[in-house]
Amino acid sequence: MDDLDRRLINRLQLGLPLVRHPWQVLADELQSSARELLDRVHNLLEDGVLTRFGPMFDIERLGGAFTLAALSVPEVHFDEVAGQLHALPEVAHNYRREHPWNMWFVLGCASEQDLSDTLQRIETLTGLPVLNLPKEETYHVGLYFPV
Repeated sequence: MDDLDRRLINRLQLGLPLVRHPWQVLADELQSSARELLDRVHNLLEDGVLTRFGPMFDIERLGGAFTLAALSVPEVHFDEVAGQLHALPEVAHNYRREHPWNMWFVLGCASEQDLSDTLQRIETLTGLPVLNLPKEETYHVGLYFPV
């Protein structure tokens, strides 16, 4: 990672400009070209330096529903259940925790009914009860990690 990569990552954490050609605006700011910046983002993703690059949506404002949920998965079945969840398009991501509820995941669905149906489908698919932890309140915390 060179200086331009660092400056690009730092700038992208502040968001893309909401203009017709955002990459050109960034290129002007960073004394580069739009093509160079896009290539660098792709390379950073391919190399695993960045794990995700994309928009953050407020799914509830768009009419959808989401929740944080957890399963208590026996260790011998952990990888199998992780694969089952990974195959579901409603599962945004899942991860291991050192806790009796050792598999946590986020569901995003088109409606509350779809969310309820998906939670039931996961219970049926895995044979495990799902701990549903819906959001009670929204907090917006601006995170910035300079590199």
